[in-house]
Amino acid sequence: MTQTDFKPPAPPKEMLTIRPPKGWISLNLRDLWLYRELITFLTWRDVLVRYKQTLLGASWAIINPVVNMLVLQFIFGNLANMDTGGVPGPIFRYTALLPWMLFAQALGSSGRSMLSNRGLITKVYFPRLVVPLSSVLSGVVDFGISLLVMIGMMIFYQIPLTWAVLTIPLLVVLTLVIALGVGMWLAALNVLYRDVGYILPVLTQLWLFISPVGYSSASIPENLQLLYAFNPMTGVIEAFRWAMLGEATATLSLQVVISVGVGFILLVSGMFFFRRMERTFADMI
Repeated sequence: MTQTDFKPPAPPKEMLTIRPPKGWISLNLRDLWLYRELITFLTWRDVLVRYKQTLLGASWAIINPVVNMLVLQFIFGNLANMDTGGVPGPIFRYTALLPWMLFAQALGSSGRSMLSNRGLITKVYFPRLVVPLSSVLSGVVDFGISLLVMIGMMIFYQIPLTWAVLTIPLLVVLTLVIALGVGMWLAALNVLYRDVGYILPVLTQLWLFISPVGYSSASIPENLQLLYAFNPMTGVIEAFRWAMLGEATATLSLQVVISVGVGFILLVSGMFFFRRMERTFADMI
């Protein structure tokens, strides 16, 4: 071998080692922006998979709230004869079901999201917050479809739209914030304890009956109004009724303020808890 044939060995490539952080860590929300394309992909994937191999497809986004409205109308309208403030019972309850079903679907999807994506989580690194976030966002498509039925019902009952309808996007964001906050707690706990998956449907059903979906929060005794308002969905549902139908309860402002405050606390605490437990996901999932 001649001297010109000798090639020095290539310098070793720099190795990147990813280790779980210690202690109560920062949220690193900037990573969510860097992985925004992944969030979009997972959100769209959830939308496509939801109605794959179904006969009626996206029609379920209309059928589900309509059937639930008929059931609630029979229970709270025909049997219990709950007061609706002069608003026709079907549209009174369908209006409340729009934000509620967005919340319930987002809560269920985010609570089960870590186990549903276990194959992806154990093989590829990305911010784990992407998983529950994309699960929550996928429900907005169904909400938009259901909203078209709501507009048709308003035309049928001759209820005009007002400027208050412009607040609906803000109420949708608040609904998703509350669902994401609770969903991150449940998603992290579901990795540790599979019982959460069984408790989640029961929790959602109980939450429905303690929320003013089939009835108005004005039906709650006055001495319990403040306590009732700490259910964050109370302010969202009543504000949605006000935005669509113009019907507002006497304590609506207080209910919305409490919903915003509770939603913010749930979101921040849920994100910190999720990030705290994130180091164990790949091992325990």
